[in-house]
Amino acid sequence: MTYVVNGRSFDEEPGPGQCLRTFLRSLGHFGVKKGCDAGDCGACTVWLDGFPVHSCITPAFRAQGHEVTTIEGLGAPGQLHPVQRQFRDAPGFQCGFCTAGMIMTSATFTEAQKADLPRALKGNLCRCTGYRAIEDAVKGVIGVESATPGKAVGTSVAAPAGDEVVTGRAEFTMDTAVEGLLHLKVLHSPHAHARIVSVDKSAALAVPGVRRVYTWQDVPRRRFSTAIHTDHLVDPDDTYILDDTVRFVGQRVAAVVADTVGAAEEGCRRIEVEYEELPAVFDPEAAMADGAPQLHRTDDAFVRDCVHNILLELHSHIGDVDAGFAEADVIHEGTYSSPRVQHAHLETHGSIAWVENGRLTVRTSSQSPSIAKVKLAHLFALRPDQVRVFCMRVGGGFGGKQEVISEDLAALAALDTGRPVCFEYTREEEFTTASPRHPMKLTVRLGAKADGTLTAFQVRNVSNTGAYGNHGGETLYAGGAAVMIYRCPNKKYDGFSVYTNTVPSGALRGYGMTQPAFAVESAMDELARALHLDPFELRRRNIVRPGDPLVALHDGPDDVMFNEDGLGKCIDLVEHAMARAANEPPHGSGWLMGSGVASSLHETAPPTEHLSEAWVTLGDDLVYELAVGTVEFGEGTSTAHVQIAANQLGTTPSRIRLVQSDTDRTGFDTGAFASAGLFVAGNAVLRAANAVRDRILEFAAAHTGVHVVMCSLGDGEVVCGDQHVRLAELVALARARGIRFTAARKAYGSPRSVVSNTQGFKIAVHQVTGEIRILYSVQATDAAVVINPAQVRGQVEGGVAQGIGFALTENYHVDAGGAMVNPNLRNYRIPTYADVPRTELLLVKSADSFGPMGSKGMAECCINPVAPALANALHDATGVRYRALPLTPERIYSRLRENRSIRTA
Repeated sequence: MTYVVNGRSFDEEPGPGQCLRTFLRSLGHFGVKKGCDAGDCGACTVWLDGFPVHSCITPAFRAQGHEVTTIEGLGAPGQLHPVQRQFRDAPGFQCGFCTAGMIMTSATFTEAQKADLPRALKGNLCRCTGYRAIEDAVKGVIGVESATPGKAVGTSVAAPAGDEVVTGRAEFTMDTAVEGLLHLKVLHSPHAHARIVSVDKSAALAVPGVRRVYTWQDVPRRRFSTAIHTDHLVDPDDTYILDDTVRFVGQRVAAVVADTVGAAEEGCRRIEVEYEELPAVFDPEAAMADGAPQLHRTDDAFVRDCVHNILLELHSHIGDVDAGFAEADVIHEGTYSSPRVQHAHLETHGSIAWVENGRLTVRTSSQSPSIAKVKLAHLFALRPDQVRVFCMRVGGGFGGKQEVISEDLAALAALDTGRPVCFEYTREEEFTTASPRHPMKLTVRLGAKADGTLTAFQVRNVSNTGAYGNHGGETLYAGGAAVMIYRCPNKKYDGFSVYTNTVPSGALRGYGMTQPAFAVESAMDELARALHLDPFELRRRNIVRPGDPLVALHDGPDDVMFNEDGLGKCIDLVEHAMARAANEPPHGSGWLMGSGVASSLHETAPPTEHLSEAWVTLGDDLVYELAVGTVEFGEGTSTAHVQIAANQLGTTPSRIRLVQSDTDRTGFDTGAFASAGLFVAGNAVLRAANAVRDRILEFAAAHTGVHVVMCSLGDGEVVCGDQHVRLAELVALARARGIRFTAARKAYGSPRSVVSNTQGFKIAVHQVTGEIRILYSVQATDAAVVINPAQVRGQVEGGVAQGIGFALTENYHVDAGGAMVNPNLRNYRIPTYADVPRTELLLVKSADSFGPMGSKGMAECCINPVAPALANALHDATGVRYRALPLTPERIYSRLRENRSIRTA
């Protein structure tokens, strides 16, 4: 068969039933991405005779005799198609994994389609941007700016990889051809709790192309936690690579390695496993009861003291809550529930591992290659110098890749076979085996005086950590920030992280604070109504202010400090914005109108140890090489790091060459999570750049005989008094003396400060259908010094979009046996373009005491107030309080009907 792809003919024969996506990638067109393999996300969009199609559901044979165009054929760096240029200059991407598909779809739009983007973009999903940036790109709105030398900070400069992203040439994890590559697939447990009695591999090994079958008997019997933190002791070592006991539906039972994906999958189907089913428990309250099935044996090293399936308990109090409630004029109590939420990053988990010169090398989709390396060395009893882990561009993370869950099996097979091995998750595996947000049930009890002054603040938090404890303790601890936000002399917090026979929970944007924020901010709204106080005013009277102790789980000293009233300013800005916003209902009858507000505080780095090291070197080509371990997956740290370095070195971002996320080429970096990519790694970059600048100036001062304080570094030269010395001359002189202008500096996540956010919504809800329409969205945040305005805006908009999904559309359905029943994007329903409003962003002007250049990270905190603000608006509209998420139309309608409290529009 002859195929024409991007104007070039190929004489190739696709495999039986092969889809066009995998066929094109086999020909080297890696700009065609895999996000779903079900026609749901649009990441694989290509043109067939100029018409956009989802190549994952298009049979390859149908392309014969037709012209196929991929993103690589649309344009190249230096020769961009107009729409590629628009996406680069908007910028219309963050992680960039969806961008090729977005461009291939939107480059075909007529003017009529551009005027109706909710319909025109319904087949393309983005998890990062919140879609406003994509709309701007489609409409040709330019957002990027050029930076003058030494003035990069505060400018919306373009992402360093912008041209590569929009042309499909930016490499993600799986975008490579490896000779002799083997493929690994996993057999998953059909049972929620069972002991493996026996495994018969013989039929699987008889499948042509199958090379290995691994069970628990074939892997190192070393415990570990899949969670990633610098201090591994904060996470339980309760996991094996493969185990003889399965504790949730979907857990790994065996792994098959074969020449092809199809052979590996067939091998999995032919494995015969005999199970002894064990009693299972799915509800954490039931799991804590006497007589409940116990998930982990009491002789396990970490959990030998685990009683009633409780991984971790936190009990703390300040003052006397009983006395506080006794003096209260009004007491409110409510229980609030939030469900599992999947990250749905469009690039699924995946790793490619091989052995080279006796060293294990792993190319992976991770938020922390440095700690992945540490864990792999532990699992396989290797020295650290025997392991290299690196990342290319990562297609979204949101905390989901703060885990080691694909690297271990790929490494195992590579070490055993001596061949390169690929392990790539399917979308179904993402939903059923990767770690979603912790379901939590929180009971909040508040006491207040008649004037609104809080007298007592009590929270009970039951968190479902699932079958394993990765992130279970740390997310429980992080929830204390929801208690920290308000002043009160009497506080009590009781938290329980509980094992159940469900998919293990993990890290997700907001990290243990999003669920408590929903509960506490909903309760504050209910308290305000009981006191007949405006919700803005009740918050304003009780929020922490500069000089107040940040009291959450204890009243002892800690390293969290703040010196600006960012939260008060956020509340004021949103209140004024809500007052001036239009309040027009949708067309038609039956609509109820309401508004809601919520606030949050978020620490600028995690409480566990966080470390980053940056290296800066001035090369002979007069380009500064910046090496930093932080991964880029859409949070924008790469751009910010380049801007910080350029700013301090008196140059432009174009003269900074970035090397990142490779344990052989960069220093240690705990990882890009908890906004530490800017706060911690950004400080390391700042210090390294300053150190190189100072070395250059000292050398120039000695060369010119001018005091160093009279010298300044510019773009390509150093000015010493009235003398101008070319940088090239200084580099040559230094080289002749054996001197290099290079420096390494480290930064730590302490001391820390806080980020404040306030979210406001105006909504309409239909009293018959239960549909919610968001009429106005506004968020105020104290971003402090803004490194890149376009990126800050994008992070907030993306966080609000994810928060809307958490609150309204995303529903992780689990059946009575513990299995997820909707493991695909179509039925799980992350927000589409049509679901997400434009959010007005209001920035508080301040400066952080500890962040680089006075900045704060924005990637994480912005999601926290979204769900409670929507729930509060829904109550304002209907008079009915909804204390469980998601707020789906059927839930809204049924509650309205039950309460018989429907207002007339």
